[in-house]
Amino acid sequence: MGLRPDVRVTGRRLASDGMRILVAILVPIAILLAVQFGVSAAMSPLPEAAANFGGPPLVTLGVLALLYAYRRLTGRHPWAGLGLTRTWWALPQVLLGALAGLAALFAGCAVTVWAGAAAWGSAATSPEPPAMYVLAFTLVVFQACFPEELLFRGHLWDVLSDRFGPHGVLVVTSVSFGLLHLLSQSPATGAGERTLFMVQAVALFLLCGATRQRTGAIWTAVGVHLSIYLGTLIPITAADYGVQLAFQTIMLALAAALVLFGPTLRTHRPAPRAVRADAPSPSTGA
Repeated sequence: MGLRPDVRVTGRRLASDGMRILVAILVPIAILLAVQFGVSAAMSPLPEAAANFGGPPLVTLGVLALLYAYRRLTGRHPWAGLGLTRTWWALPQVLLGALAGLAALFAGCAVTVWAGAAAWGSAATSPEPPAMYVLAFTLVVFQACFPEELLFRGHLWDVLSDRFGPHGVLVVTSVSFGLLHLLSQSPATGAGERTLFMVQAVALFLLCGATRQRTGAIWTAVGVHLSIYLGTLIPITAADYGVQLAFQTIMLALAAALVLFGPTLRTHRPAPRAVRADAPSPSTGA
């Protein structure tokens, strides 16, 4: 006996929606990979120092250019809905996000030491002037934190908001980007630690998404993303890296829950939702 017509229609609709969601997730991944490989190829003939300084800004510019072109091509407003709010609070929000993420990571390290799976120690690297650290982490923002947050907590968040509620968007954007980190380079060894590293990434992006949801902008998420790099400065020597990852994951998840259900962090009106490219530009655009 064949399926009833309404069942067949529902099945086709679900399959179509699923394909649209999959494409929505793959687009920012494709843009990010295309820009990173393109910039790497363009910088390869240059001296290492020039590539290190010139590459990160080019990654940001490349992502902005491709994302602008894609959103225009697909009929969305190029900037509305991305969380790129023009406000003097942008830099303070980046710093606040970095402090929040770093506090969660430090708390995870402290619990790891208390559990006997790590010990406090000094950093193995040679001391550098503070200005060099500021420069290095600024380049990290342009290389990874800002473009990745723009693509996932900006563009993908905006697209998925057409089909999901806020919490659904939060989960899909966090899990989809976190799963990519199963293949990332990290100190993790073995299948267990690599899986924990991926789960930690999901928890980190849950915190990024929670700040995006509560503030209406991506700036605090950029700071939270930066904290995972700042966390390398925490003076800890882990006897069991898997235990450290597990405790840091728990602390990041708790921080995300605190942001979601704690007092409001909103300091401005949320960015307007995306509209058709041929529609009048909203008064609070990029």
